[in-house]
Amino acid sequence: MRLTEHHVVRAGLAVLLILAGCGRNPGNAASEASQPTQVEHEQDGSVVQVDHPEQFPVTAAVEHDAASELVVTGVVNPDVSRTVPVVTLASGRVVDIRARLGDSVEKGQLLLQVRSDDVSGGYAGYRRAVADELLAHKQLDRTKDLYAHGAVPESELEAAQDAEDNARVTLETTAEHLRLLGNDPDHPSGLVNITAPVAGVITDQEVTNGSTIQSYSANPFTISDLSYVWIVCDVYENDLRTVHVGQDAEIRLNAYPDQIFKGTISNIGAVLDPNIRTAKVRIEVKNSGLMRVGMFVTATFYGRNKQAHAAIPTTAIMHLHDRDWVFLPDTNKQFRRTEVVAGSTLPNQMQEILSGLTPGQKVVVDALTLQNAVDNE
Repeated sequence: MRLTEHHVVRAGLAVLLILAGCGRNPGNAASEASQPTQVEHEQDGSVVQVDHPEQFPVTAAVEHDAASELVVTGVVNPDVSRTVPVVTLASGRVVDIRARLGDSVEKGQLLLQVRSDDVSGGYAGYRRAVADELLAHKQLDRTKDLYAHGAVPESELEAAQDAEDNARVTLETTAEHLRLLGNDPDHPSGLVNITAPVAGVITDQEVTNGSTIQSYSANPFTISDLSYVWIVCDVYENDLRTVHVGQDAEIRLNAYPDQIFKGTISNIGAVLDPNIRTAKVRIEVKNSGLMRVGMFVTATFYGRNKQAHAAIPTTAIMHLHDRDWVFLPDTNKQFRRTEVVAGSTLPNQMQEILSGLTPGQKVVVDALTLQNAVDNE
């Protein structure tokens, strides 16, 4: 059967009448009337419109005076001025190690022993110097006796005295050389005892058993006094104006977040990192024993002058996508969602707002309720 154009038009009109009849459902009108709030989204995604804005009370942000603060991260480092290398002037092979990396040592404590040919040669020279000084002393005594009886001229006495003086100088020099190598001239030994020059913690170790040591080369150990440490932080170029030498800082260890340590900025780096545009800021802190080299910390710098910020109830802030938002009342039953930067938590369930809101502006008291109404629409 062929359908004419007239038949097609009549069939389309019939379908439209059926659809219109299905839309006229008295139950839908009743359900829409029972809904307390109807939310209409505007083209701007940050603006919502409600039929009954009185269901969402607003309050005005109050003024809160507080010093500006800057929070940065850093790492615990030893104080370079309190770090002492362990130096040896003897070359040789390590035969015994008495301390390890991370150990606490006392001044004069034996760290390692080295078998060195330098010591053997030093003792040989020392014994020759002892023999030469003894001979020169005997010759001087004999010359003095002969001179007293007129058997020798005064020039021979002077020559004998000079020989004795030279021999004594040589003896003292060789003895001091042995002491510099770490040995006692009165107790000959082929081993060199290397001791700790200061008390502290071994923060670097460059030797193992059986390894060799060269004089004036890499130091076998490095000892650091950790009673005071450095906190080295990265501060971005745009924030450098808020820090200065002598400024106080609060330090919190990631391992002990509940404890606060006080420090002082002692240096601000003169060269910026070209990749991340930060300067190294050094804070000197007294170590109570909890700080260990390499620990991560959070440092907070406070400005000298107080600034006026806004403060609102904590319920007026909504956390969404790792950001803080508030709803500001707008015209025509509208609310505008605005991003803010929250600061410290204040007493009486109030929250400091660092930016995005000024004192006197009105915000919705319960932002989460309004957001839920938007989501359930």
